[in-house]
Amino acid sequence: MSNDCKENVNMTDINFSSPPGPDGSSSADDSGDPAVDHYDLIELLFFAYRDFISEPDAILDGYGFGRAHHRVLHFVDRNPGLSVADLLEILKITKQSLARVLKQLIDRGFVTQRAGERDRRQRLLFATPQGERLARQLAALQSQRFERALADMSAAEREMAAGFLLRLINPQERAQVLSLVERARAHGDTR
Repeated sequence: MSNDCKENVNMTDINFSSPPGPDGSSSADDSGDPAVDHYDLIELLFFAYRDFISEPDAILDGYGFGRAHHRVLHFVDRNPGLSVADLLEILKITKQSLARVLKQLIDRGFVTQRAGERDRRQRLLFATPQGERLARQLAALQSQRFERALADMSAAEREMAAGFLLRLINPQERAQVLSLVERARAHGDTR
């Protein structure tokens, strides 16, 4: 897209119809595949995600970190005392992938781990003051992007946007995600 595009797009300017098939007809009508109808939304989500992570990516790069570090740091900061097992469940990654990223964050002083009080084998994760600062710097950038996007939306439209994002999550995991978000919000309110 060119830099001279309008910043505020009228959503009626976006055509949410399916791309035409080889003969010019609607692909969804020809194939019966309802997923084809969602190409516009898929592309908007790709571009939104690209921009949502671009500023944090630039900061993380300065530390030699990547998106995996960002995700770990975000959830550890939002959920002090999060167990490694719970973090694996949240991120849906392998132990090996987490071990590499977590070791770097611990070695560089962004995260610390402690043994559980009841079960000494359990490893609980905490952001250090340095980790908290970085996590919150990154979250502030993303929060500003949300503030700009939501600025002219009504409360009902904001609720609809949140509902849409929630519905992108696998149905069997929605309650767990909502519980995690609420717990992190409650913790954040006590800071």
